[in-house]
Amino acid sequence: MRIVFMGTPDFALPSLKALVEGGWQVVGVFCQPDRPAGRGKKVKTCPVKQYAVDQGIPVFQPERIRRPDGLEMLMALKPDLCVTVAFGQILSQENLNVPRLGTVNVHASLLPKHRGAAPINWAILMGEEYTGITTMFTDTGLDTGDMIMQQKTRILPDETAGDLGERLAHMGAELLMETLSAIEGGDFPRIPQDEEMASYEPMLDKEMGRLDFSQDALDLHNRVRGLNPWPGAFAVMGDGVLKIWKTRVLHGAWAGCPGEVILSSPKEGLVIRCGNGALELLEIQAPNAKRMEARAYLLGKSLKAGTVLNG
Repeated sequence: MRIVFMGTPDFALPSLKALVEGGWQVVGVFCQPDRPAGRGKKVKTCPVKQYAVDQGIPVFQPERIRRPDGLEMLMALKPDLCVTVAFGQILSQENLNVPRLGTVNVHASLLPKHRGAAPINWAILMGEEYTGITTMFTDTGLDTGDMIMQQKTRILPDETAGDLGERLAHMGAELLMETLSAIEGGDFPRIPQDEEMASYEPMLDKEMGRLDFSQDALDLHNRVRGLNPWPGAFAVMGDGVLKIWKTRVLHGAWAGCPGEVILSSPKEGLVIRCGNGALELLEIQAPNAKRMEARAYLLGKSLKAGTVLNG
């Protein structure tokens, strides 16, 4: 079976590795064009491309695979099946018509919930207890195609989107192998999605990271986890932006107003009053400082009790 793989970020890499190490015939890899990244704006090679190059697999990076040049690249490879994992581009019907067995997508949610580009983040942001992986046949909709297989997993209480994404990437690779074996054997389900159960969430942006301390402490804790590592949670303090990487929920009644620093010492920690409960900031990044444990930061710096963040 001739397979074309389409994927770009770290999340896609375990699936490509599983294909190669499993002996599947990967005849080409498509990924997003190289882009400038970081403060120095240096052009960065994505993980999928680097691995493919190391394995001697041809790499293609059309600006848009839907355009004639991208379609021609795909057609020239004569794939029996395409596999997409966080590719970052939408396929046209012309693209989908190329592989005779269709296109299989690995999606990081239990579809039809959490369609869209950031399903891992949104599962945490919404305080859900479970998520998982779905393999599905791609159609022209946004994560709307028939499902093939699913695997469920519990979201750990303090797990960040980065942590969960790493786990799901490996789960996705394993489920992909099961899915392809079923397709190769000709015995696989096609389960239509229930549109009444479907949900779709938008892409993330940096402003989503601004914490509103009038909210419940648990909701804020989930926001910190769900936006770690990108775009990151933050609050505004007197001399700039305080980035917040790790937190803990403190229940009970607390004095002060939402956003007020109610404890601030290396011994007691850094505690912020919320609309309901309080939030201990465990790991922070103060303006012009490195990321560090909050109690270590307070050994050398002062953030006075009574200060109101976002005030």
